Amino acid sequence: MTETKKERNAFARILDFAGKRRALTFLGCFLTGLAMLLSMVPYVTIWLVVRDLIAVAPEWERATGVVTYGWLAFWFSVAGIVVYFVGLMCTHLAAFRIQTNVRKECVKRLMNAPLGFFDTHATGLLRRRIDKTSGEIEQLFAHNMADLSGSVVMLVSTVVLLFVFDWRMGASCIVVVFASFACLTTMMGPSKKSLLESYQSALDDISKATTEYVRGIPVVKVFQQTVYSIAALKKSIDNYSMYANRYQSDVCEVPQSINLSFIEAAFVFLLPVTALLAPSALASGNFAQFVSDFAFYAIFSAIISTALSRVMFAAGGMMQADDALRRIEEVVQAPQIVRSANPKVPEGNRVEFRGVSFTYEGAAKPALDDVSFVAEAGSTIALVGPSGGGKSTAASLIPRFWDVDKGSVLVGGVDVRDVDPHVLMDRVAFVFQDNRLFKTSILENVRAARPNASCEEVLAALSAAQCDDILAKLPNGMDTVIGTKGTYLSGGERQRVSLARAILKDAPIVVLDEATAFADPENEALIQAALKRLTKGRTVIMIAHRLTTVVNADKIVVLDHGRVAESGTHGELVAGNGLYAHMWADYQTAVAWKITREVA
Repeated sequence: MTETKKERNAFARILDFAGKRRALTFLGCFLTGLAMLLSMVPYVTIWLVVRDLIAVAPEWERATGVVTYGWLAFWFSVAGIVVYFVGLMCTHLAAFRIQTNVRKECVKRLMNAPLGFFDTHATGLLRRRIDKTSGEIEQLFAHNMADLSGSVVMLVSTVVLLFVFDWRMGASCIVVVFASFACLTTMMGPSKKSLLESYQSALDDISKATTEYVRGIPVVKVFQQTVYSIAALKKSIDNYSMYANRYQSDVCEVPQSINLSFIEAAFVFLLPVTALLAPSALASGNFAQFVSDFAFYAIFSAIISTALSRVMFAAGGMMQADDALRRIEEVVQAPQIVRSANPKVPEGNRVEFRGVSFTYEGAAKPALDDVSFVAEAGSTIALVGPSGGGKSTAASLIPRFWDVDKGSVLVGGVDVRDVDPHVLMDRVAFVFQDNRLFKTSILENVRAARPNASCEEVLAALSAAQCDDILAKLPNGMDTVIGTKGTYLSGGERQRVSLARAILKDAPIVVLDEATAFADPENEALIQAALKRLTKGRTVIMIAHRLTTVVNADKIVVLDHGRVAESGTHGELVAGNGLYAHMWADYQTAVAWKITREVA
């Protein structure tokens, strides 16, 4: 499939979002073209007035058609404005429907995308593509297409009229058209497409870097790393500046200067031809007709300038919108969770990894390679190992954050790909090391796990998560809004509220990813008590670096470089003197370490 074919299909697919209003786009373009024709009539009437006045000069009162021409100019101007307004109304109605449906489709696609998709696509970038790019698409269908169709109609009609009276004067004006299109082709031709794509990518990078920088400001201030922390943001700004300057200086500067010189001086090209033709017109006795013809071309040379300027800006908008189409399609075509045509219901809460292999997109090596282990229903399985060993990846495959490349993950004896995603998510609760809370009340934050839960059930979950002291110090208890008016929670407190959310969900399978990683000793004790309440009678998959937290696990699976290095109970693994035993020894050494003062 050729590049042009792909672009045309992208344009057609975006137009499909207009639904029943699709025809309004074409009607609007037709009406704006008609409006341009109507708006040209006043120029013709101006020439007719000039012609009649020249014909009767100096007896001006004999020019009886001047008033008629004036009224014609007025009514055609009014008609042109009305038709243009109706045309834009049509294109806007279609464009607003397209913009609305594009945003809805993007959100729908993202809602059905695997959660792992958001680990590789920055939220700032996705937000820009949904908001700004859909706005550019609205601009394309509401304005650019209408303006381009109207400008083309105006330009073609003008070119035709230029050859009606004197082809030589007309040809002198057409020179401007050819020169302008040559300059536009130089600035906006296919060869410049890659540069525009790089420019738009630089804009994406700025959006992403800005979002990440703002989110990281607390860390920046704590460690006083302001100069270094903005390096990524500054690099993205410099990169954008480089492409913007390149496009301006290397692509647009010279051609645009030439283009503007030609279209703004269209009248100048008429003068030499007029000077050459004037003597013969004077000798033939048709000088009055010659003067009226000159007046016609002088008037319409201004229309050429207007038409070419409109074509230039409309073409620039089309070029930017074309790139917007490509970028919005990257969101519209986001990977989707494949739903089984015949979903099955898991029987029990046993979790099994059977020969699982998985590689992240663009990675050279698999994150997991032929991993197999079983977590019996009601048991606790700990995943440990060096950083990058595949622990978090393995846990993320259970709720289908990603789908395996090879092998299968089973819950209750059923491959997770054969389970309805909603059923699967209802069976799994998550507690991550850095849980985010919404900027709403604690009640609604916890209730997000089960929207139909009563206030009493939410309060019970908060109590089970050891959050009573948090509620006691807040001005409005669990109705206190988090993140506003100075109401903030510490990391350990946020973790306990997140645990309350997991407790309220009451899922039979729990995934814990370093749930106590950032807690201070006081909060850790409370979190451990909440975890004991959360994990009771459930199948637990625990990821931990603090090996003391997994000593009592029913089974410990050691992952190293994406493979199962060994598995067993704590005692068995220590006795086996393998990787886990060495990790345990190192951990014990680290725990025993303390600051001492060297005596001179």
